[in-house]
Amino acid sequence: MDKPTHNDHAILGALRQRWSPLAFDSKPVPTELLLSLFEAARWSASCFGEEPWRFIIGLKATAPETFAKLASTLVPGNSWAAKAPVLILGVAKKTFTHNESENRFASYDVGQAVGQLTVQAASVGLYLHQMGGFDAAKAQEIFAIPSDFAPQSLIALGYLGEAELLDDEKQRERHNSPVRKRKPLSEIVFTEWEKAAF
Repeated sequence: MDKPTHNDHAILGALRQRWSPLAFDSKPVPTELLLSLFEAARWSASCFGEEPWRFIIGLKATAPETFAKLASTLVPGNSWAAKAPVLILGVAKKTFTHNESENRFASYDVGQAVGQLTVQAASVGLYLHQMGGFDAAKAQEIFAIPSDFAPQSLIALGYLGEAELLDDEKQRERHNSPVRKRKPLSEIVFTEWEKAAF
């Protein structure tokens, strides 16, 4: 199902096509496509070139134990994500390597890297859904993630599936909704606080 944006200004096709589905086809994602996604993330900008992002990937078809561990961290409302063929945990290194001081930009930089991964995914016909609805402390424990790193988001990834794959009627309606809204630029771009730039 296509949900293109009704954008007011020209943007890349991959950005127009991107949205966060709830239903994913069970078809495995080829390794070469996964590599291209992480390569896109790898080339993201970061403060001091720290590259604070780390990813733990669970592939239902070929890494089922890792996949099951990631799925076990989902909150009940996000249980639908366990039907995706790929789950990815995004993790941020909280300190700079060069001086061990706090990196207050780590979360921002991981978000940028995932943003690039997201656009790359959209450009090759893949979809993902980023979630804060997971147990970060449990993920930290079951993967023995060092205390200098913090889980940021859990991502379901794969090919778009049909709403009928979802068990919950509200989720099916949400998945099938044609509505995609964004605030106008006048509400988010200012010359002074809340004084529209455009």
